[in-house]
Amino acid sequence: MVTSPPSVVVVTGVSRYLGARVAARLAADPRIDRVVGLDPHDPPARLLGLLEGVERIRADARAATEAISELGAEAVVHLAVTGVPDAQHGGRAAMKEQNVIGTMQVLAAAQGASRLRKLVVRSSTAAYGASFRDPAVFTEDTEPRAVPRGPFARDILDIEGYVRGFRRRRPEVAATVLRFAPMISSSAETSLTRYFTQPVVPTVLGRDARLQFVHLEDALEILHRSVTEDHPGTFNVAGAGVLMLAQAVRRAGRVALPLPESALSTGAALLRNLGVEQIGLDQIDLFVHGRVVDTTQLIREFGFTPRSTAEAFEDFIKAHAAGSTVTADRLAAAERAILDGIRKVRAAADSPTPTTAGAATGGSGAGVDRS
Repeated sequence: MVTSPPSVVVVTGVSRYLGARVAARLAADPRIDRVVGLDPHDPPARLLGLLEGVERIRADARAATEAISELGAEAVVHLAVTGVPDAQHGGRAAMKEQNVIGTMQVLAAAQGASRLRKLVVRSSTAAYGASFRDPAVFTEDTEPRAVPRGPFARDILDIEGYVRGFRRRRPEVAATVLRFAPMISSSAETSLTRYFTQPVVPTVLGRDARLQFVHLEDALEILHRSVTEDHPGTFNVAGAGVLMLAQAVRRAGRVALPLPESALSTGAALLRNLGVEQIGLDQIDLFVHGRVVDTTQLIREFGFTPRSTAEAFEDFIKAHAAGSTVTADRLAAAERAILDGIRKVRAAADSPTPTTAGAATGGSGAGVDRS
């Protein structure tokens, strides 16, 4: 459905790459008079050039009510949703504060904005969870088969629950929820792109998950159309087709390190020693069960077909081609690191446990890691 674009748009999360790109793209649209970026943090220097045409207000979600109302916003694009805890900024507690509490505050502000016509919220295919009972393909109507273990997936479920409440209270507002598959491209920088650029890529032993990606530029196009057109509803956003995890690792020219599922959760120190970014429960569940979504509804509603998962991943690979070749030296170094890690694990297993020592001396054995 095509209607007149809003004249004033508020975008949250402009200190991050996606928010900055969306705000810049909307500001370049001559049909939109004013784009305001709302974020408690200043954007890094590399993003400042993108935001030249965007008014910036440094404020957190608590200030959103006053800001959105005073600006006379006709559209709110809520992108201040993060999938990775930042240890330097409060870790998981800060992540939940931003994702869940922040969304509640933004929606409360949107509810009181009398001129508001459109609400666009970034979500994720993580909303479907990850379970051995999952269907082969998720549609927008599929409910999670189990409560997700990962914090990001749980946050997404809370966020979408709040949006459903907003829709009941403001049915005249075109509310769009976009469930994005993991974004990838030559320029995207996410936990997943960093995962595939590590020299050694940990995978789950005995599993080869089906993965879907969406190209960043296609995600930007969908977000832009969600603001300038009316597309109320919830939509899966992904590229057609799938890549098996092992296939993706090979195409990226990396060395796979198959580990038991439990080791990916408990072996964070070992993985860091191998030069691998720590992996969270959300990613582990994805690597175990995989996730594929149907995009028929998106293509029909928006009249736009994102490039395929394989094409999106190929664009990512080309940008990192210089560091993707598995040379003999790199392979040997990876093998040495893996063997050293195995020797350390075996040495720890062969040494007397605190429980044994405690029993010999009458101790309780407290503090034993039973994971």
